[in-house]
Amino acid sequence: NIFDDPEYAGASILIAGDNFGCGSSREHAAWALDDMGIKAVIAPSFSDIFSGNAFKNGLLAIALPQAAIDRLMEVARTDPVTIDMESMSVTTPFQDRFPFEMDSFRHQCLVEGLDEIDLTMAKSDAIERHEKKSDSAQPWLKPVAA
Repeated sequence: NIFDDPEYAGASILIAGDNFGCGSSREHAAWALDDMGIKAVIAPSFSDIFSGNAFKNGLLAIALPQAAIDRLMEVARTDPVTIDMESMSVTTPFQDRFPFEMDSFRHQCLVEGLDEIDLTMAKSDAIERHEKKSDSAQPWLKPVAA
């Protein structure tokens, strides 16, 4: 098992096969990878549910063509693979450069370390204004202090 191999202890990037995460319909798969120190998974494709759960938990899921995966697997046996979020590319010490695409919203959230709670809290002023307006317009809905 590669996860038990001391040679790869502390690795934060997992290079995987096609349709990674298929069958993992719960967030536990992303949580388990995070618990092992994995910060990114690079694969030819991902199951939709895993991809969504990975994003919600700050785990980077990068889809690259199979030829790129094969090259990265070869390099990773002896040398580091690096992910540059600014240029949105995966690189090796041998001048390999594999660009990847990502939705701009997801990119921003991952770069800034924002989760759903952070995004909601960024709107706290608007939420408070809405609550005050709602309390005035519909006072019968306002909770009564005990």
